Amino acid sequence: MSTRAASPPRSPVRRLRALGATLFGGVLPLLAALFLGAPTASTAQAATLTEVTNFGSNPSGLRMHLYVPDNVRPQPAVLVAVHYCTGSGPAFYSGTEFARLADQYGFIVIYPSATRGGQCFDVSTSAALRRDGGSDPVGIRSMVSYVQNRYQSDPGRVFVTGASSGAMMTNVLLGNYPDVFAAGAAFAGVPHSCFANNDGSGWNSQCANGQTNRTPQQWGDAVRNAYPGYNGPRPRMQIWHGTADTTLRYPNFQEQIDQWTNVHGLSQTPSYQDNPQPSWTRTRYGGTGDQAPVEAISLNGVGHNLPTSGMAAQAIHFFGLDAPAA
Repeated sequence: MSTRAASPPRSPVRRLRALGATLFGGVLPLLAALFLGAPTASTAQAATLTEVTNFGSNPSGLRMHLYVPDNVRPQPAVLVAVHYCTGSGPAFYSGTEFARLADQYGFIVIYPSATRGGQCFDVSTSAALRRDGGSDPVGIRSMVSYVQNRYQSDPGRVFVTGASSGAMMTNVLLGNYPDVFAAGAAFAGVPHSCFANNDGSGWNSQCANGQTNRTPQQWGDAVRNAYPGYNGPRPRMQIWHGTADTTLRYPNFQEQIDQWTNVHGLSQTPSYQDNPQPSWTRTRYGGTGDQAPVEAISLNGVGHNLPTSGMAAQAIHFFGLDAPAA
């Protein structure tokens, strides 16, 4: 990934390292303390994060870590939680609240780890941007299949969330595998196919700077082209972005809204708007309830670090993972 978009041009490797330093130094502690809330000693259980190997087709050599709570429900839901550049699955486990919420609500969490230089996920290559084309999405799909086979999880309740590079992967996975994922929540990402390039750098400055402006139809076509011929239901999408984000700039917020409303055949005019917190503006499309097809939360004055509280719980609620057991 990159440093602030306004910085002078740098090599792709330096961009990845610089952004990773920003995220590791800022996002991880803020995620733990503010962004998504830190687990407390009172919620500690015997369950631990475990690495899984030989989980299936894995063309890009991703690593897989798995968290299964002690009180896992029968036919549990599955959440894939995808880290930022220079991060890892264990770092995202430690720095976010998803495992504590899994303890509370009995779902399983998969934490993939990117292994290429910079530890960013591939959201750029043609292989990554089409169903079963290869690269990281195939490996993550294999992780989901492993959990479904091993734990008899509910195939209708598979979800994905991520921050930055992980948010971009969230968009990609929902486009590539609409029959696998029921919903996603992307924290500071970009639309499916926005980062596409052929230079091998994994970076797309035009997209990062918020200068890739397409029509809703064009964005929707990018998703539909990831799985040609698919006519089934599409995943619901929750989108988060800070207005002061200078890494993946704020116009990407609206571009994602345009993409997913078009995918769902919806108007880009909100059906509902409110302010859950003073600096949050939430809009819903295609419905007014807590699980509308598309929900978007704009965070006024917030940068790429997204330093606000309550987001993980909001994502879990959007997924319906906090609902009482049937």
